[in-house]
Amino acid sequence: MRLLAALTFFTRLPFWRIREIPADKFKRVVPLWPLMGWLTGGVTVGVLLLCADLLSMPLTLAWIFAIIVRLLLTGALHEDGLADFIDGFGGGTSRERTLAIMKDSHIGTYGVIGLILYFALLICFPTFFIDAFAQPKSGILYEFPLSHLCCIVFIGDCWGKCCAAQLINFLPYARTEETAKNKTVYERMTLPELLLCFFFGLMPAFLLLPLRTWWMLAVPLAVTGLLALLMKRKIQGYTGDCCGAAFLLSELSFFLTAALSYF
Repeated sequence: MRLLAALTFFTRLPFWRIREIPADKFKRVVPLWPLMGWLTGGVTVGVLLLCADLLSMPLTLAWIFAIIVRLLLTGALHEDGLADFIDGFGGGTSRERTLAIMKDSHIGTYGVIGLILYFALLICFPTFFIDAFAQPKSGILYEFPLSHLCCIVFIGDCWGKCCAAQLINFLPYARTEETAKNKTVYERMTLPELLLCFFFGLMPAFLLLPLRTWWMLAVPLAVTGLLALLMKRKIQGYTGDCCGAAFLLSELSFFLTAALSYF
């Protein structure tokens, strides 16, 4: 039942048609968030391979199609959170004002600019791989391996969600359940849930990431930690929008770190 609740909450696929899900089940979906990364990351990689390899599209265009499919799959859930987060933390002068701005469904200037910058970096990051492999090394011109990019995308989705999920363990919810957007306050993870969260978050890295590059996994953790400090200082807790923003920024930091490490 919790798996069905997680699929219903984190995707826009009609899993809710299978069975009616009690509201309390959504309070414990966060530990399964990295597992949802196996779905969204797998679909993203599948579309990328289909467009770039089988259909021979330019890599950047194939990557844009992959991003669009992920947006459709998740209903832009996390991107909406990022926009609200940037609006609130950018324009809020007090805790109450910040929370009010984040709850407002209208997007402001900060949110628009933030999304533009985020998508600009996200769309451009594969070009870092191309540029890195286009540089002659020891007189040899290397061909860009698409499999490298696919591995990074899949790992980043799963690990970024695992990192962002830790917010519920270290920060209190900044609102009451009655004033929450979806009327749900996530419950902190038990030890088995925490281990399950890290299992699904780290397993792709263990399987696909070379041992010498495991240091890159520390970057999303650091980004989440810095964001958690900012949230504690600004609103004394977290919200659902904060979780979505932490995931996207942690994932992006992993993508850029991986791309730049090839230079």
